[in-house]
Amino acid sequence: MSFWEEFISYILRGWIATLEILAISIPLSILLGLSLAVARVYGNWFISMIAGGFVALLRGLPLVVTLLIVFFALPKLGIYFSPFWAAVTAFIMCSGAYQSEYVRGAIRSIDVGQSLAAQALGMNRLQEVIHIILPQAFRRALPGITNEIIYLILYSSLAYLVGIQELFAVAKHFNSLQLRPIEIFSTTALIYAFMATIATLFFRKLEEKLKIPGLETA
Repeated sequence: MSFWEEFISYILRGWIATLEILAISIPLSILLGLSLAVARVYGNWFISMIAGGFVALLRGLPLVVTLLIVFFALPKLGIYFSPFWAAVTAFIMCSGAYQSEYVRGAIRSIDVGQSLAAQALGMNRLQEVIHIILPQAFRRALPGITNEIIYLILYSSLAYLVGIQELFAVAKHFNSLQLRPIEIFSTTALIYAFMATIATLFFRKLEEKLKIPGLETA
């Protein structure tokens, strides 16, 4: 088997593992970010404090530290994760915490008249948030959320620290066997760049789809 044939077979296995991590982490981190933002803005003082403390804690820790805490420290408290779910959990928590700030800012930027209009139509607070506030806030926060998703794609390479044979781990291992870092890591970098580009194009299309005629700035 030639170098490239063997390398492609290796790298595909790692790429699939990376995609599995991202397929779970990306949508759940967005959902967590929306939930934390709503809890901070509309929750009572206790819920808002808990959500705010969670966000402050996760934003104050490097992702690699969070990952190692989830995998190595939590078992000391009786909470166990497999390597895959430890990585997914850490990525969701960290990315969701950052995304919540974009959504919270977007919610705060919505004119109070929107809320008053919803109340005038007889909506309760839950209906107002779900049908009036969140759609507008998500639209405004989408560029920031997109940025965090790109970071999440790139930071997924840290999963190798807990033993997951994802893209970077496979490339690193294969290089230790073949000692051809230029070909191996250049190809790996191109794959990460490809994933980031696809995500950027997807969210750009989503932004265009969610645009409301007459509300965009030139």
